[in-house]
Amino acid sequence: MELLIEQGATFSTSVNVEDTAGSAVNLYSYTASSRMSKSYYSTSNTIITSTITGNANGEITLSMTAANTANLTPGRQVFDLLITNTSTGVKTRVVEGIIIVSPGVTT
Repeated sequence: MELLIEQGATFSTSVNVEDTAGSAVNLYSYTASSRMSKSYYSTSNTIITSTITGNANGEITLSMTAANTANLTPGRQVFDLLITNTSTGVKTRVVEGIIIVSPGVTT
């Protein structure tokens, strides 16, 4: 998956989590977390706010404030999104991909 974040602008996008049969995963007993970094081997990363916005339809919203995106370095970065079952503690990576941070002039 590839996402575009404009530096200095508010970012928000939705991801729908599906099982292998293509059905929505019920996220009732899950939490979500997402981070981005320059590479998979970087020791520093940036948190992407991950909010479950639709338990029954598997929807998670990824977002960043304009103040947060203003601090991002333009260029290519990697990200992933994990869901954690709060009952079992099992973590599952549901999305991974590339983020392109587009440079901005106006803040």
